[in-house]
Amino acid sequence: MAIRFQRSTTVALIVACALFMENLDGTVIATALPQIANSMGVEPVRLSLAITSYLLSVAIFIPASGWAADRFGTRTIFRAAIAVFAFGSILCGISGDVWQLTGARIVQGMGGAMMVPVGRLVLLRNVEKSDLVRAMALVTMPAMIGPVFGPPVGGFIVTYASWRWIFFLNIPIAILGFVLVSLLIENEKAADTPPLDVWGYVLAGTTLSGMVMGFETIGRDGVPLPAALAILGLGAAAALLYVRHARRHPHPIVDLTLFRIPTFAIAIAGGTLFRIGIGALPFLLPLMFQVGFGMTALASGMLTFVSAIGAFAMKLSARPILRLLGFRTVLIANGILSALFLMCYGAFDISTPNSVILLLLLTGGFFRSLQFTATNALVFADVPLQRMSKATSISATAQQLSQSVGIATGASILHLMLTSRGSATLAASDFLPAFLVVGLISAVSSVVFTRLARNAGSALRGRRPQPIPASAEERRKAAAD
Repeated sequence: MAIRFQRSTTVALIVACALFMENLDGTVIATALPQIANSMGVEPVRLSLAITSYLLSVAIFIPASGWAADRFGTRTIFRAAIAVFAFGSILCGISGDVWQLTGARIVQGMGGAMMVPVGRLVLLRNVEKSDLVRAMALVTMPAMIGPVFGPPVGGFIVTYASWRWIFFLNIPIAILGFVLVSLLIENEKAADTPPLDVWGYVLAGTTLSGMVMGFETIGRDGVPLPAALAILGLGAAAALLYVRHARRHPHPIVDLTLFRIPTFAIAIAGGTLFRIGIGALPFLLPLMFQVGFGMTALASGMLTFVSAIGAFAMKLSARPILRLLGFRTVLIANGILSALFLMCYGAFDISTPNSVILLLLLTGGFFRSLQFTATNALVFADVPLQRMSKATSISATAQQLSQSVGIATGASILHLMLTSRGSATLAASDFLPAFLVVGLISAVSSVVFTRLARNAGSALRGRRPQPIPASAEERRKAAAD
């Protein structure tokens, strides 16, 4: 038992190391955009390319991550992802103009697209399901800590050093992760990997990139609404074509039959709704503190960082809570509670004592992290080991989309508030409607989780698992026999 616990913890920390690097980078660059733009002699708005190009690259390469891990091995692809991300970071750090930085971010996105789903696949293939909740608690911490740790780190670096160190800081983390993966992770491959579904890959990549870019551009200045809707329409059309393709292809790159597994389907649907609301938080909260309350980037980051402490506290509590109450009860009740905390943040104003803000952010961070851990574990609770690579690709895709939708929702509501007031400057009062709307979206996830069976996730609690529907391929083989 002690050896198994030590191994699961070690694997989880290795994966978390890489994911922390990816999450931190995404939030730090947003804080430093004005300084980067100034050094390159351009307007900050032009550097939005540095963010959108990364998201587009991630969207294009995520669908192939599961197939690549099955074909070449989890250790090989995970190490390659870390190396590519680090190489892209070096290119970002030495960039001299907008186009060089944009190209470097595309390289980073290639690594990031593989790092997240393949990192989770490494975890799933090396950890017993009874230890998965504990391991997921460690792995989900980067998603919680990165967005709150990024602003103070970014603010400190651009204040006291060059913005280029934002990217160079990734290098020692990448080297550590690469070495640990090489020493401690086995290179597990699928026994029989089918050829790459090229047409399915094109359609899936077009779907995800169209959706991500469409949602990213909605509510942002400089992109007409019809253009954003056209991009979304392209993504939706590609999705319909992919569904038709997947029904006919024997080995589709995105296995939609996984949605026949009840826990997988409900966890993806409910988790996506929850993340839409929470995905807006790293966008709305720093903006409210800096623009609405007049705080500096460093002061704002130091204030929001406290929610990471709540995430740390959850690490020790998630497993006993889930064992005591069960996934269904926790996801329903905790989803509502987390949404209420999210909505109450909109009631902050410049006169709100920092002690109250800190307390609510600390407590909210605990409950949000518990929800992330429970959802991420439940997604894979009943997925057979041989289908894990496909499941991780779908999970990563859903998370990428939900984050984009969340930011787009928050940005759109703020834009509507400015339009209704006929003003070009945000006020603190503009943020309350945004927090209320995204909070309500997160709360709807609890309705989805009511569809869970009372014994959902029993395999993760050391109990008898639920029967798993066979895949289309497994049914065809059974019929042939």
